[in-house]
Amino acid sequence: MASRATWKGQLRLSLVSIPVEMYSASKSGARISFRQIHEPTGKPVRYEKVVAGVGPVDTSDIMKGYEYEKGKYVLLDPEEIEAIRLESKRTFELVQFVDACEIPPLYFDKPYYLVPTDELAEDAYRVIRDALRRTRKVGLGQITLRGQEHIAAVKPCGDGLLLETLHYADEIVGASRLFASIEDEEVDNELLEVATTLIERKTSPFNAKAFTDNYSEAMRKLLDAKLKNRKVKRVSTEEDEPRPSGENVVDLMAALKKSLEKSGSAGTARKSTRAASSSSKTAKGKTTRKAAPTKSASRKKAS
Repeated sequence: MASRATWKGQLRLSLVSIPVEMYSASKSGARISFRQIHEPTGKPVRYEKVVAGVGPVDTSDIMKGYEYEKGKYVLLDPEEIEAIRLESKRTFELVQFVDACEIPPLYFDKPYYLVPTDELAEDAYRVIRDALRRTRKVGLGQITLRGQEHIAAVKPCGDGLLLETLHYADEIVGASRLFASIEDEEVDNELLEVATTLIERKTSPFNAKAFTDNYSEAMRKLLDAKLKNRKVKRVSTEEDEPRPSGENVVDLMAALKKSLEKSGSAGTARKSTRAASSSSKTAKGKTTRKAAPTKSASRKKAS
C-alpha cells in the first residue's frame, strides 16, 4: 500500500459517517521508463519553453490559453484559474446506488483503495461493505481531488472497498459513427455455434497473473544483459548538477551575458587596483608632478 494517502475524509451514508483514507490502487512506476541522454557529453536531455521567433521564454510570462476559434485564444491568469478551484471537501457522500453491471466499463477512470482510518471505524465500514455485497450494488457520489470534482463509484473489493473515479458523460466519445458501417444482420448459425463453443471452453475465473507483459520481460532481460556486459558504453550524470528552477532549462544568451558581466566586473576591478596603487605611490613621493595636458586639450589650445 502507498505510504501516503491521496485523500482523507468521511464516507457518509445518510446519517452515518466513517473516517476513511484513500490510496491509489495502481502505479505507473511498474513499467520500464527511459531518459534521453546526449551521447557526446553523457548528460540528460532537458526541455525548455520556446516561442517561434523569440526563443526561450520566462515561466512567469506564460499564461493559459483557451482556443475558442481556430488560432484564436482567450487568456487566463493563473490566479483566475486558482480562484475557481474547489476546496477539497472532506466528505464523500453516497447519494445513489445502481446495479454493479449497470455502469459501462468505458466510464471507469482510476481506482483507489478506501480503508478505515482506525479500529473504531472498522465496524461501520464492514456494514457498508457487506450491504453492498448483499445487494450487489455500487454506491455513487462526488469527490473533490486536487481542486476538481469527480464522480466516484464505491464497491466491495476483497476485504475492503474500492473507489473508482468515473468520466463525466461529456467526456465520453460516442461510438455510433464508428460502428455505423457494421450492419446488424443475422450471422450464420453454424459459425455462431462454433464461436460459442470456443468461448465456453476458454471460460475461467479472471486471474490477472495469468497474463504477462512480454515487452517488459524482454526489456528487463535486455537491460540485465547490458549491465553484465562491461564493454557496453555507460555514462554518469552529475548528481549535484543544479536543476533549473523553472521550465526553461538553457538560455544561452543569458549565460553569455552573465559571463560578460563577470569578465567586465573583473576588468574594472583590475583597473581600480592599478589606479589605487598609482595614487598611493604618488602620495608617498616628495614632489607631485603636474598632469601632462591631454591630446584633446592640446588641440583646443592650437585651435
